[in-house]
Amino acid sequence: MDSTKRDRLTPYAVVGGPALMALYGGIRLLAGSRDPGPGWLVGHSLMLAGLLLFGPVLTALHGRLSPRGAAGRIAAGTLTGVAFAGLAASVVQIGIDLYVGAVAVDKADQHRLFDRVQSHPGVLPAFYSVGPLLFYVGLLALLTAASVGPARVLRWWSPVLVLCGVAMTAADLALIPPAAVLFLVALAPLAGFGGARRSAVA
Repeated sequence: MDSTKRDRLTPYAVVGGPALMALYGGIRLLAGSRDPGPGWLVGHSLMLAGLLLFGPVLTALHGRLSPRGAAGRIAAGTLTGVAFAGLAASVVQIGIDLYVGAVAVDKADQHRLFDRVQSHPGVLPAFYSVGPLLFYVGLLALLTAASVGPARVLRWWSPVLVLCGVAMTAADLALIPPAAVLFLVALAPLAGFGGARRSAVA
């Protein structure tokens, strides 16, 4: 995909990723949505689509950076790789959740299936506890890199808002919708919303 196509996709990804994340958070607040059934499947399908849209967001962030020298380019590439690794782990986690929700016949069966999958060595750290965290670590690092220095393309508050959103969801998953709003506001300048410039900001 060339840079022009990536630029056209960025606004949709910036809005769509957090929006779908918010919808997932809203659905999981509904009665019965955490049991096997339509609520579980719709909610997790929306979250899966939202996560996939963060791929173009990470690519756009990496493309906006202006690293100095070989070391800077390696650092930027490493941060992007960390974020994508975490994103991939999150996608696998949602895929597991969708599979379990699709085949489980009731809540007890859902628990049994989760226990069976998560009992395999490495599954919990790779796709539930450690792996998905890499997405947020990489995203925050990229946002910070894009919001400091003379060539910054984001404001200082972009990584701060995302950090607040991550802390909110870590404290209580019921806070996913407002956390998604923070993500949207933080990422909006990346898509040119709010009067942000494509290259550097003053």
